Amino acid sequence: MMWLEWTLGIMLMLFSFYIMCIFMVCSITLQKGRTVLGIVGIFAPWLIGAFLPAKKRSRYERAQESAYQNQVAQDAE
Repeated sequence: MMWLEWTLGIMLMLFSFYIMCIFMVCSITLQKGRTVLGIVGIFAPWLIGAFLPAKKRSRYERAQESAYQNQVAQDAE
């Protein structure tokens, strides 16, 4: 019975990691302004939305612009 417990424990751990990855990719997709792909990605995990460019003025794009401006300001000093 010990091998069955180990197998089920490892499968549960891998399944938990898989679910965590799905929600992380969906949150990135939602931040990029792809709402429909983000919601659908929870149920049918597609990585398309995470690799598409961000929409104009989405939260993700504003954060990238802010980080770039901070880096340029630090390099100018």
